[in-house]
Amino acid sequence: KVDVLYDDREERAGVKFAAMDLIGVPWRITAGPRGVNSGNVEVRDRRTGLTKTMSVDMAVADIIEKYMGLN
Repeated sequence: KVDVLYDDREERAGVKFAAMDLIGVPWRITAGPRGVNSGNVEVRDRRTGLTKTMSVDMAVADIIEKYMGLN
């Protein structure tokens, strides 16, 4: 029940982030090489600008909880 937009274009991260902001994606999960090696991703709430680092499982659960709260 959660729609995911996966941006795998050969672009710099900033270009991808700007595109998602223009589209209006409410949350961004960023999986970079350092984070992935440690099992973490960054989750950014576009409305508040708050960024948190958490495990992949926690990030998915957090987004699902937020998403279900909107509907």
